[in-house]
Amino acid sequence: MDESAVADTWPENSSLGPALGIDVFRSLVWQKGMEHYRSFPWRQTRDPYAIWISEVMLQQTQVTRVDGRWQRWLSRFPTIEELAHANQTDVLEEWQGMGYNRRALSLLKAARTIVENGEGFPRDPHALVSLPGIGPATAAGIRAFAFNLPGVYLETNVRTVFLHELYPEAKNVPDKLLAPLVEASCSRDDPRGWYYALLDYGAWLKRTVPNPSRRSRAHVKQSHFEGSHRQKRAEVVRLLLAAREKGATADDIASSLSRIEESAGREAVELSYVEALLGELAKEGFCSETNGRWHT
Repeated sequence: MDESAVADTWPENSSLGPALGIDVFRSLVWQKGMEHYRSFPWRQTRDPYAIWISEVMLQQTQVTRVDGRWQRWLSRFPTIEELAHANQTDVLEEWQGMGYNRRALSLLKAARTIVENGEGFPRDPHALVSLPGIGPATAAGIRAFAFNLPGVYLETNVRTVFLHELYPEAKNVPDKLLAPLVEASCSRDDPRGWYYALLDYGAWLKRTVPNPSRRSRAHVKQSHFEGSHRQKRAEVVRLLLAAREKGATADDIASSLSRIEESAGREAVELSYVEALLGELAKEGFCSETNGRWHT
């Protein structure tokens, strides 16, 4: 956004928040970012592939879980070419414990698309969001951290800062209100450092004040995982990975999943439920059936 347009966007006299000018806001964020800077291994690289992996892993996942798993992933698939040529079962296996297995499939599909195109890792935001599993925020993160390019990187910690500083009393604040402010404030000289500062200040705020991001319209309370359909999907994927050599029948999976459920104090599952679940996973590309046996 051109600086001349900032005045039309910035909430200098917003009834929802204080008259905190953009220059004051920028100075505050830079200062708080330096005070609360966090050093992570993915901040020591400019490799877009490695940064992309970190961005996907960090979605709805605690940083402490990613630090270690990110390094392990890169040890197994050190380049985008090696990921593109990897077996899907190996990719799913390595992703276990990170949640949302769809993300692993999207990583594999996107890596194959990039390598097949032969033009290197894209920088253009439209090219990035056209890839499986890459939305606007992930694309902006890749552009900022790998290429030091500006963009609208609107994720939970960034959202937290803008809500806390500009709209401290407002509720149900839509991202369409915040996005122009994120764009207007982004440093043109150092987008990478600017977003690090926002992320670190936002993370500190979430530890020290009632989480401002809960006042965002985009905030969604995490649904209960244990006993959910999502949990059973994840268990079935794990069971299929464990049976990767010979595969497993629907009866095998139903029996194993029932034991898991019963050990957790829940009811056994019906074979019909498992068959429907396998069909669901097959449609999404997680598995396939040959001669009555299911494989990833």
